[in-house]
Amino acid sequence: MERKKGYILLPQPIEEEAQKMLEDEGLEVVLAPDPSPATVSPLMKGAGAIVLRTGIDVTAELLAESDDLWTISRTGGGVDNVDLKAATEKEVIVTSSLGVNATTVAEHTLSLILALYKQFFLLDREVRKNNFKVRYKNYPQDVKGKRLGIIGFGKIGQILADYFYPLSKTKLLAYDPILPEERKRSFSHMVQFVSLEELLRTSDVVSIHVPLNKYTRNMIAWEQFKMMKPEAYFVNVSRGGVVNERDLIRVLKERIIRGAGLDVFENEPLEANSPLLEMDNVLLTPHTAALTKECVVRMATEAVKRVIALFNGYQPANIANPEVLQLEKWQHLKKRPEENGGEN
Repeated sequence: MERKKGYILLPQPIEEEAQKMLEDEGLEVVLAPDPSPATVSPLMKGAGAIVLRTGIDVTAELLAESDDLWTISRTGGGVDNVDLKAATEKEVIVTSSLGVNATTVAEHTLSLILALYKQFFLLDREVRKNNFKVRYKNYPQDVKGKRLGIIGFGKIGQILADYFYPLSKTKLLAYDPILPEERKRSFSHMVQFVSLEELLRTSDVVSIHVPLNKYTRNMIAWEQFKMMKPEAYFVNVSRGGVVNERDLIRVLKERIIRGAGLDVFENEPLEANSPLLEMDNVLLTPHTAALTKECVVRMATEAVKRVIALFNGYQPANIANPEVLQLEKWQHLKKRPEENGGEN
């Protein structure tokens, strides 16, 4: 099949290093003035690929405007802002940078947990108010001896376990019904796999690391929060939709748990009247767990590499809708060189 001629559509800017890779391949890059559907929609027709960040949802309506779109390549690990069903019907290969940000997100998660236990945000605030005597309140807690419960034990959860276990010196808990038993056994020295209910009832801090889909939406709500210890913390760096935010706000208001660290929210950015903004027992960051200087370059360049691979006749990595490969349109694709022992 002849190499794709359509341009690469960027609904939002990507890092210079990644854009240069596209240009060095002789590919035309079109940057949308803004990521609104009204602006992006007329640009869909000539696009051969979209390198997608989180600023826009690629809906069935947007996809209907494309005439020969080959691929949507997400810079992040999730594809919840792409209508996978509609993309597959349009014969579009959807990929993500799954795992590329795992270490960075695990670092952010650990930082939130440590900040909650050490109460840095509260202590900083009080020192700035000249309340040095806050030191005598003994708000911080030891991390050693605290049991972390990890919901979703994929790559991020596994790295987080490696980080936290040496600090806590206590066996961790994990809940992941789809993780292979062989993989679970490899962590048996530091992780006990339990039911979700046991994890919630037993953990001193709970961190959730699952994708957002029809099975995980609102998986943590009032009944689940009520199971947690009154002194427990809850941390979410995955997606806001996996938690019922209204219930979480109630839980924090009523001090049913001690506090929370949140990087993701039901609506982003947070609405100006969100009760979370006024609470002193929650630590908030702006969906920035993966957005270090180093990681954004990695995510963007990996997204671009997958586009280039496809345009050069290879199956890209991390395909979110692998059933699309069964279509006649993609029968010509070769396995990537690394899957053929380095042979082309």
